[in-house]
Amino acid sequence: MTGLDKIINQILDEANNSANEKLEEAKAKAKEITDAAEAEAKAIEEEISKKSEVEIANYRDRVESSADLKRRTAVLEAKQEVIAQTMEKAYKKFCSKSDEEYFSTLKEMLKKFVLPQEGEVYFSDGDLKKMPSGFEEEIGKIAKGKGGSLKVSKESRDVEGGGFVLAYGGVEENCSFRALFDSKKDDLQDEIQKILFA
Repeated sequence: MTGLDKIINQILDEANNSANEKLEEAKAKAKEITDAAEAEAKAIEEEISKKSEVEIANYRDRVESSADLKRRTAVLEAKQEVIAQTMEKAYKKFCSKSDEEYFSTLKEMLKKFVLPQEGEVYFSDGDLKKMPSGFEEEIGKIAKGKGGSLKVSKESRDVEGGGFVLAYGGVEENCSFRALFDSKKDDLQDEIQKILFA
């Protein structure tokens, strides 16, 4: 299990309480909608009591179907809100690492994304300033282990949340934390859905 998976699992555990609360609110709202629809149906049923039983049954079915759709929509919206909040909490938690954890995570990311080519890596201005001594040499070793070479650029890039930008032959790959989270968004949402609403 990677560090990201552990952090996401921790966040998901913390979000479980919030998710259950949101679901209860959604269920209560759905019940309220259903009760109101049933009350409306009864009032209309009395008003049109002279009409045939078939017409009344058909109308009741339509009202109940509409109330059920509203209930399911309310529950779905609550679930989507909880998933979005959990994703954002996981992202913020992931971005709030200590410097030691942060640069350790960058090394693991480099091992994954470095290509067997000659390239350049760009960091944010803040990362360039607080980069630990020997980190550039470690980057060089990682690249060499993949059959390439990687030079740390003195030019900085705007890297949202942390991470870096890799450049090979003029082609840049955004390896920022935000870009990585966004690229895994669907998978993460599916996992959160399974864990919170199984």
